[in-house]
Amino acid sequence: MEALKSCYGDGSSDSDSESVPSAPTSAPSAVFTPLPPPPISLLDPSAFLDLQTGQTTRVRSFPHVDGNYALHIYIPINISSPSKKELSAFLKKVSSREPNLNVIDVDVPLNVLCKNDEKLEQVALGREFHISLGRTVPIRVHQIDSVISMLKQKLQIQRQFWIDFNKWEVFVNDDHTRTFLSVEVVQGGLIEITKQIEAVNTVYRLHNLAEFYKDPHPHISLAWALGDISHSLKKVVDEEMKCAVGKSFKKSIFSCKFKGIECKIGKKAYTICKIPDGH
Repeated sequence: MEALKSCYGDGSSDSDSESVPSAPTSAPSAVFTPLPPPPISLLDPSAFLDLQTGQTTRVRSFPHVDGNYALHIYIPINISSPSKKELSAFLKKVSSREPNLNVIDVDVPLNVLCKNDEKLEQVALGREFHISLGRTVPIRVHQIDSVISMLKQKLQIQRQFWIDFNKWEVFVNDDHTRTFLSVEVVQGGLIEITKQIEAVNTVYRLHNLAEFYKDPHPHISLAWALGDISHSLKKVVDEEMKCAVGKSFKKSIFSCKFKGIECKIGKKAYTICKIPDGH
């Protein structure tokens, strides 16, 4: 599997990470024909079925510059099995009315997955999700140690708390090239996460990095579509939520425990803080 990925690339959008060109070599005597791209089911075991995927265009939030590394700090989120079933049911309803949605980070059409409940839960909801605590920004190599050190200093001591995802919401990125279907934290955990965002902003400010939005909305995104379809998607979501009123009296869509903060710079991951299991 790793050998295949090294030949074809892992398809990740995080190409602002290390990219060391290989040293030039003498031309081989024989001419080799490049291998065709492998199917997604081979590169991504989570897909486990031959999925018909459309070719999509990834759009950078900032241009790639040699020597820059993409910095992303976040709370890892995993969805429990019981919650996956309820989320899947809602995704199927929305997808049936909005066919342009894709699974987040996988570029697989959501309506293809909706034909198989097991596939939908495993591929669309079985991955690790992220609540971003800061913008994804480019930093220089000489800033890395300082950024990590300050993040740990300000965020290493955290207590455990419950994060409640209470609301379906639609977001659009800054340049309106993508629309996201998300679940937002509006009650339980909001105060704690807001304080964490303020701490990250302080570190960013000291390194002349762009701070987070003035009015942050902590969330995880489950699906995306090209372009700005926020108006039509919001209408669908609102109508489906109205239909669901009265069917469930749960205070949240799903909940999970805060277990730590991670940071990714390029392809390297750093643990900023971690809550031991059982706490």
